Amino acid sequence: MDIFSSVTLGRLQLANRVVMAPMTRSRADIDAVPTDMMVDYYAQRAGAGLIVSEGIAPSAAGLGYCRTPGLFNDAQVAAWSRVTKAVHAAGGKIVAQLMHVGRVSSHLNKPEGAETVAPSAIAARGEIYSDQSGMVPFDTPRALRTGEIAWVISDYRRATANAYAAGFDGVELHCTSGYLPAQFLSTGTNQRDDDYGGSVQNRCRFALETLAAMASVDGAARVGMRICPDNPFNDLKDDKPQETFEYLLQQASQLDLAYLHVIRMPNRKVDNIALGKRFFGDRLVVNDSYDLDEANAVISGGEAAAVSFGRPFIANPDLVARFRQKAALADFDPGTLYAGGAQGYSDYPALDEVSRGL
Repeated sequence: MDIFSSVTLGRLQLANRVVMAPMTRSRADIDAVPTDMMVDYYAQRAGAGLIVSEGIAPSAAGLGYCRTPGLFNDAQVAAWSRVTKAVHAAGGKIVAQLMHVGRVSSHLNKPEGAETVAPSAIAARGEIYSDQSGMVPFDTPRALRTGEIAWVISDYRRATANAYAAGFDGVELHCTSGYLPAQFLSTGTNQRDDDYGGSVQNRCRFALETLAAMASVDGAARVGMRICPDNPFNDLKDDKPQETFEYLLQQASQLDLAYLHVIRMPNRKVDNIALGKRFFGDRLVVNDSYDLDEANAVISGGEAAAVSFGRPFIANPDLVARFRQKAALADFDPGTLYAGGAQGYSDYPALDEVSRGL
Protein backbone atom coordinates (compact mmCIF):
# COMPACT_ATOMS: atom_id res chain seq x y z
CA MET A 1 0.00 0.00 0.00
CA ASP A 2 1.38 3.39 -1.05
CA ILE A 3 0.19 6.85 -1.98
CA PHE A 4 -0.88 5.65 -5.44
CA SER A 5 -3.32 3.04 -4.08
CA SER A 6 -7.04 3.71 -3.96
CA VAL A 7 -8.94 4.47 -0.77
CA THR A 8 -12.54 5.12 0.28
CA LEU A 9 -13.34 7.88 2.78
CA GLY A 10 -17.01 7.77 3.68
CA ARG A 11 -18.79 7.95 0.31
CA LEU A 12 -15.74 9.41 -1.41
CA GLN A 13 -13.89 6.86 -3.54
CA LEU A 14 -10.39 8.13 -4.31
CA ALA A 15 -8.29 6.69 -7.13
CA ASN A 16 -5.14 7.55 -5.19
CA ARG A 17 -4.20 8.98 -1.81
CA VAL A 18 -2.80 12.29 -3.06
CA VAL A 19 -5.11 15.09 -1.97
CA MET A 20 -4.85 18.65 -3.25
CA ALA A 21 -5.02 20.91 -0.21
CA PRO A 22 -7.23 24.03 -0.20
CA MET A 23 -5.42 27.19 -1.29
CA THR A 24 -6.86 30.67 -1.61
CA ARG A 25 -5.74 32.06 -4.98
CA SER A 26 -7.96 35.18 -5.38
CA ARG A 27 -9.20 34.49 -8.92
CA ALA A 28 -12.97 34.89 -8.44
CA ASP A 29 -14.65 38.01 -9.80
CA ILE A 30 -15.78 40.97 -7.70
CA ASP A 31 -19.14 39.28 -7.09
CA ALA A 32 -17.46 36.19 -5.60
CA VAL A 33 -18.32 34.17 -8.73
CA PRO A 34 -15.79 31.59 -10.01
CA THR A 35 -14.19 32.52 -13.34
CA ASP A 36 -13.27 30.57 -16.47
CA MET A 37 -9.63 30.41 -15.43
CA MET A 38 -10.73 28.60 -12.27
CA VAL A 39 -12.36 25.93 -14.44
CA ASP A 40 -9.02 25.38 -16.18
CA TYR A 41 -7.02 25.48 -12.93
CA TYR A 42 -9.01 22.78 -11.15
CA ALA A 43 -9.39 20.53 -14.20
CA GLN A 44 -5.62 20.59 -14.73
CA ARG A 45 -5.17 19.18 -11.21
CA ALA A 46 -7.81 16.45 -11.43
CA GLY A 47 -5.14 13.73 -11.24
CA ALA A 48 -5.30 14.13 -7.47
CA GLY A 49 -7.34 11.46 -5.74
CA LEU A 50 -9.31 14.34 -4.23
CA ILE A 51 -9.25 18.10 -4.68
CA VAL A 52 -10.26 20.23 -1.72
CA SER A 53 -11.34 23.56 -3.14
CA GLU A 54 -10.12 26.92 -1.97
CA GLY A 55 -12.14 28.34 0.91
CA ILE A 56 -15.66 29.22 -0.26
CA ALA A 57 -17.84 31.62 1.71
CA PRO A 58 -21.24 30.28 2.82
CA SER A 59 -22.62 33.84 2.96
CA ALA A 60 -21.70 37.40 2.03
CA ALA A 61 -20.71 38.02 5.65
CA GLY A 62 -18.34 35.05 5.39
CA LEU A 63 -16.22 36.79 2.76
CA GLY A 64 -13.07 38.50 3.94
CA TYR A 65 -10.27 38.41 1.39
CA CYS A 66 -10.41 40.05 -2.02
CA ARG A 67 -11.58 38.02 -5.02
CA THR A 68 -12.57 34.89 -3.09
CA PRO A 69 -15.60 32.81 -4.16
CA GLY A 70 -18.93 32.10 -2.53
CA LEU A 71 -21.69 29.49 -2.66
CA PHE A 72 -24.67 31.59 -1.59
CA ASN A 73 -26.37 32.59 -4.85
CA ASP A 74 -27.44 31.07 -8.16
CA ALA A 75 -24.66 32.66 -10.21
CA GLN A 76 -22.03 31.13 -7.95
CA VAL A 77 -23.67 27.70 -8.08
CA ALA A 78 -23.79 27.83 -11.88
CA ALA A 79 -20.13 28.83 -12.10
CA TRP A 80 -19.00 26.13 -9.68
CA SER A 81 -20.99 23.63 -11.76
CA ARG A 82 -18.62 24.32 -14.64
CA VAL A 83 -15.66 23.65 -12.36
CA THR A 84 -16.97 20.35 -11.01
CA LYS A 85 -18.04 19.18 -14.48
CA ALA A 86 -14.52 19.81 -15.79
CA VAL A 87 -12.91 18.01 -12.85
CA HIS A 88 -15.20 15.01 -13.26
CA ALA A 89 -14.60 14.91 -17.02
CA ALA A 90 -10.89 14.65 -16.25
CA GLY A 91 -11.51 11.75 -13.87
CA GLY A 92 -11.21 13.66 -10.60
CA LYS A 93 -13.16 14.22 -7.39
CA ILE A 94 -13.63 17.57 -5.66
CA VAL A 95 -15.09 18.74 -2.35
CA ALA A 96 -16.05 22.30 -1.44
CA GLN A 97 -14.30 23.75 1.58
CA LEU A 98 -16.74 26.08 3.35
CA MET A 99 -14.89 29.00 4.94
CA HIS A 100 -16.52 31.78 6.96
CA VAL A 101 -13.67 34.10 7.96
CA GLY A 102 -15.50 35.86 10.79
CA ARG A 103 -13.35 38.70 12.11
CA VAL A 104 -10.47 38.03 9.65
CA SER A 105 -11.95 40.46 7.19
CA SER A 106 -12.27 43.94 5.77
CA HIS A 107 -15.56 45.50 4.72
CA LEU A 108 -13.68 46.63 1.60
CA ASN A 109 -13.69 43.00 0.43
CA LYS A 110 -17.41 42.42 1.05
CA PRO A 111 -20.58 43.45 -0.77
CA GLU A 112 -22.22 46.59 0.54
CA GLY A 113 -24.23 45.84 3.67
CA ALA A 114 -22.41 42.63 4.60
CA GLU A 115 -21.17 42.83 8.18
CA THR A 116 -18.02 41.51 9.80
CA VAL A 117 -19.17 39.30 12.67
CA ALA A 118 -17.50 37.09 15.26
CA PRO A 119 -18.21 35.42 18.61
CA SER A 120 -16.98 38.55 20.42
CA ALA A 121 -16.22 42.13 19.39
CA ILE A 122 -12.45 41.64 19.48
CA ALA A 123 -10.45 42.77 16.45
CA ALA A 124 -7.60 40.59 15.21
CA ARG A 125 -4.21 42.20 15.27
CA GLY A 126 -2.77 42.63 11.80
CA GLU A 127 -3.74 43.75 8.34
CA ILE A 128 -5.48 42.39 5.26
CA TYR A 129 -5.10 43.31 1.59
CA SER A 130 -7.83 45.08 -0.37
CA ASP A 131 -7.66 45.91 -4.07
CA GLN A 132 -8.87 49.47 -3.56
CA SER A 133 -6.76 50.53 -0.54
CA GLY A 134 -3.87 48.08 -0.25
CA MET A 135 -3.12 46.84 3.26
CA VAL A 136 -5.73 47.85 5.84
CA PRO A 137 -6.36 46.84 9.47
CA PHE A 138 -8.78 44.00 10.15
CA ASP A 139 -12.31 45.19 10.89
CA THR A 140 -13.51 45.28 14.46
CA PRO A 141 -16.30 42.68 14.33
CA ARG A 142 -19.78 42.89 15.77
CA ALA A 143 -20.48 40.11 18.27
CA LEU A 144 -23.17 37.77 17.04
CA ARG A 145 -26.34 37.80 19.12
CA THR A 146 -27.34 34.38 20.43
CA GLY A 147 -30.39 34.22 18.19
CA GLU A 148 -28.30 35.00 15.10
CA ILE A 149 -25.98 32.01 15.49
CA ALA A 150 -28.64 29.63 14.18
CA TRP A 151 -28.86 31.81 11.05
CA VAL A 152 -25.12 31.48 10.49
CA ILE A 153 -25.34 27.72 10.90
CA SER A 154 -28.21 27.67 8.40
CA ASP A 155 -25.94 29.50 5.95
CA TYR A 156 -23.56 26.53 6.13
CA ARG A 157 -26.45 24.14 5.58
CA ARG A 158 -27.63 26.10 2.56
CA ALA A 159 -24.09 26.33 1.16
CA THR A 160 -23.77 22.55 1.52
CA ALA A 161 -26.96 22.06 -0.47
CA ASN A 162 -25.66 24.53 -3.04
CA ALA A 163 -22.37 22.62 -3.23
CA TYR A 164 -24.20 19.40 -4.06
CA ALA A 165 -26.38 21.21 -6.57
CA ALA A 166 -23.16 22.44 -8.19
CA GLY A 167 -21.83 18.88 -8.47
CA PHE A 168 -19.30 18.77 -5.63
CA ASP A 169 -18.62 15.29 -4.29
CA GLY A 170 -18.54 16.46 -0.70
CA VAL A 171 -17.94 19.40 1.62
CA GLU A 172 -15.28 20.26 4.18
CA LEU A 173 -15.68 22.55 7.19
CA HIS A 174 -12.73 24.92 7.53
CA CYS A 175 -12.18 24.85 11.29
CA THR A 176 -8.71 26.40 11.62
CA SER A 177 -6.57 29.39 10.52
CA GLY A 178 -8.33 31.79 12.88
CA TYR A 179 -11.65 31.77 10.98
CA LEU A 180 -15.14 31.74 12.49
CA PRO A 181 -15.38 28.15 13.82
CA ALA A 182 -11.89 28.46 15.32
CA GLN A 183 -12.88 31.83 16.81
CA PHE A 184 -15.71 30.12 18.67
CA LEU A 185 -13.40 27.34 19.85
CA SER A 186 -10.68 29.57 21.28
CA THR A 187 -10.66 31.35 24.63
CA GLY A 188 -8.79 34.35 23.22
CA THR A 189 -11.51 35.15 20.68
CA ASN A 190 -14.61 33.84 22.45
CA GLN A 191 -15.58 35.91 25.50
CA ARG A 192 -19.27 35.00 25.39
CA ASP A 193 -21.37 34.21 28.47
CA ASP A 194 -24.19 32.35 26.71
CA ASP A 195 -24.50 28.74 25.48
CA TYR A 196 -21.72 29.35 22.92
CA GLY A 197 -19.01 30.59 25.29
CA GLY A 198 -17.19 29.79 28.52
CA SER A 199 -16.89 26.04 28.98
CA VAL A 200 -15.20 23.81 26.42
CA GLN A 201 -18.59 22.23 25.68
CA ASN A 202 -20.07 25.64 24.89
CA ARG A 203 -17.09 26.83 22.84
CA CYS A 204 -17.26 23.68 20.70
CA ARG A 205 -21.03 23.95 20.24
CA PHE A 206 -20.88 26.14 17.10
CA ALA A 207 -18.52 23.84 15.19
CA LEU A 208 -20.42 20.71 16.18
CA GLU A 209 -23.81 22.17 15.31
CA THR A 210 -22.41 23.38 12.00
CA LEU A 211 -21.08 19.91 11.16
CA ALA A 212 -24.44 18.40 12.06
CA ALA A 213 -26.21 20.94 9.84
CA MET A 214 -23.90 20.15 6.92
CA ALA A 215 -24.42 16.41 7.49
CA SER A 216 -28.20 16.89 7.54
CA VAL A 217 -28.22 17.73 3.83
CA ASP A 218 -27.09 14.33 2.51
CA GLY A 219 -25.39 12.43 5.29
CA ALA A 220 -22.12 12.79 7.22
CA ALA A 221 -20.27 10.44 4.86
CA ARG A 222 -19.82 13.34 2.40
CA VAL A 223 -18.58 15.77 5.07
CA GLY A 224 -15.03 16.38 6.26
CA MET A 225 -13.42 18.81 8.67
CA ARG A 226 -10.03 20.55 8.63
CA ILE A 227 -8.30 21.42 11.91
CA CYS A 228 -4.95 22.57 13.23
CA PRO A 229 -4.94 22.66 17.04
CA ASP A 230 -2.79 25.38 18.62
CA ASN A 231 -2.43 27.25 15.34
CA PRO A 232 -1.76 30.95 16.16
CA PHE A 233 -2.47 32.17 12.61
CA ASN A 234 -4.61 35.31 12.38
CA ASP A 235 -4.05 36.19 16.04
CA LEU A 236 -5.71 33.07 17.41
CA LYS A 237 -5.06 32.04 21.02
CA ASP A 238 -6.53 29.29 23.18
CA ASP A 239 -5.53 28.67 26.79
CA LYS A 240 -5.97 24.88 26.61
CA PRO A 241 -5.90 23.69 22.98
CA GLN A 242 -5.40 20.03 23.93
CA GLU A 243 -8.54 20.05 26.05
CA THR A 244 -10.50 21.98 23.43
CA PHE A 245 -9.69 19.66 20.56
CA GLU A 246 -9.97 16.45 22.56
CA TYR A 247 -13.57 17.37 23.30
CA LEU A 248 -14.26 18.61 19.75
CA LEU A 249 -12.89 15.46 18.11
CA GLN A 250 -14.49 13.09 20.62
CA GLN A 251 -17.87 14.60 19.79
CA ALA A 252 -17.24 14.99 16.05
CA SER A 253 -16.12 11.37 15.75
CA GLN A 254 -19.64 10.30 16.73
CA LEU A 255 -21.02 11.95 13.58
CA ASP A 256 -19.22 9.39 11.39
CA LEU A 257 -17.71 12.02 9.08
CA ALA A 258 -15.96 11.04 5.85
CA TYR A 259 -12.56 12.25 7.04
CA LEU A 260 -10.57 14.54 9.32
CA HIS A 261 -8.00 16.77 7.60
CA VAL A 262 -5.18 17.67 10.02
CA ILE A 263 -2.31 20.12 9.58
CA ARG A 264 0.75 19.10 11.55
CA MET A 265 2.58 21.76 13.54
CA PRO A 266 5.86 20.59 15.08
CA ASN A 267 7.07 22.31 18.24
CA ARG A 268 3.61 23.34 19.45
CA LYS A 269 1.72 22.24 22.57
CA VAL A 270 -0.40 19.64 20.78
CA ASP A 271 0.67 16.65 18.66
CA ASN A 272 -2.00 17.26 16.02
CA ILE A 273 -1.45 14.08 14.06
CA ALA A 274 -1.55 11.83 17.13
CA LEU A 275 -4.69 13.58 18.36
CA GLY A 276 -6.43 13.20 15.01
CA LYS A 277 -5.39 9.56 14.73
CA ARG A 278 -6.76 8.85 18.19
CA PHE A 279 -10.28 9.85 17.24
CA PHE A 280 -10.45 9.33 13.46
CA GLY A 281 -8.21 6.32 12.90
CA ASP A 282 -8.31 5.26 9.26
CA ARG A 283 -10.17 8.42 8.14
CA LEU A 284 -7.22 10.77 8.64
CA VAL A 285 -5.83 13.07 5.92
CA VAL A 286 -2.55 14.70 6.96
CA ASN A 287 -1.02 17.90 5.62
CA ASP A 288 1.98 20.20 5.64
CA SER A 289 5.33 19.86 3.88
CA TYR A 290 5.33 16.11 3.22
CA ASP A 291 7.58 14.95 0.40
CA LEU A 292 6.90 11.82 -1.62
CA ASP A 293 9.04 9.48 0.48
CA GLU A 294 7.59 10.69 3.76
CA ALA A 295 4.05 10.51 2.36
CA ASN A 296 4.57 6.91 1.27
CA ALA A 297 5.97 6.05 4.70
CA VAL A 298 2.93 7.59 6.37
CA ILE A 299 0.57 5.58 4.17
CA SER A 300 2.43 2.27 4.38
CA GLY A 301 2.77 2.65 8.15
CA GLY A 302 -0.95 3.22 8.61
CA GLU A 303 -0.49 6.68 10.14
CA ALA A 304 -2.93 8.24 7.69
CA ALA A 305 -5.32 7.34 4.89
CA ALA A 306 -4.13 10.10 2.57
CA VAL A 307 -1.72 13.02 2.40
CA SER A 308 -2.63 16.48 1.13
CA PHE A 309 -0.23 18.72 -0.76
CA GLY A 310 -0.63 22.45 -1.27
CA ARG A 311 2.34 24.37 -2.65
CA PRO A 312 3.60 21.51 -4.89
CA PHE A 313 0.30 21.62 -6.80
CA ILE A 314 0.73 25.30 -7.70
CA ALA A 315 3.42 24.86 -10.37
CA ASN A 316 2.86 21.14 -10.94
CA PRO A 317 -0.72 20.61 -12.15
CA ASP A 318 0.13 16.97 -12.92
CA LEU A 319 1.71 16.36 -9.51
CA VAL A 320 0.59 12.75 -9.25
CA ALA A 321 2.15 11.90 -12.64
CA ARG A 322 5.38 13.59 -11.59
CA PHE A 323 5.37 11.63 -8.35
CA ARG A 324 4.90 8.37 -10.28
CA GLN A 325 7.84 9.20 -12.55
CA LYS A 326 9.90 10.62 -9.68
CA ALA A 327 10.37 13.67 -11.86
CA ALA A 328 11.73 16.96 -10.56
CA LEU A 329 9.08 19.39 -9.37
CA ALA A 330 8.79 22.87 -10.81
CA ASP A 331 8.98 25.91 -8.53
CA PHE A 332 6.13 28.40 -8.35
CA ASP A 333 6.39 32.16 -8.63
CA PRO A 334 5.35 33.66 -5.26
CA GLY A 335 4.74 37.02 -6.91
CA THR A 336 1.74 35.67 -8.82
CA LEU A 337 0.04 33.71 -6.04
CA TYR A 338 -2.77 36.24 -5.62
CA ALA A 339 -2.18 38.39 -8.69
CA GLY A 340 -5.60 37.87 -10.25
CA GLY A 341 -4.73 36.66 -13.75
CA ALA A 342 -3.95 33.39 -15.50
CA GLN A 343 -0.21 33.99 -15.21
CA GLY A 344 1.16 31.94 -12.33
CA TYR A 345 -2.22 30.23 -11.96
CA SER A 346 -3.49 28.16 -14.87
CA ASP A 347 -0.49 28.56 -17.18
CA TYR A 348 1.96 26.18 -15.47
CA PRO A 349 2.69 23.37 -17.97
CA ALA A 350 2.30 19.66 -17.33
CA LEU A 351 5.39 17.47 -17.64
CA ASP A 352 4.52 16.21 -21.12
CA GLU A 353 4.12 19.81 -22.30
CA VAL A 354 7.54 20.65 -20.92
CA SER A 355 9.12 17.71 -22.73
CA ARG A 356 7.50 18.86 -25.99
CA GLY A 357 8.69 22.43 -25.47
CA LEU A 358 5.16 23.84 -25.18
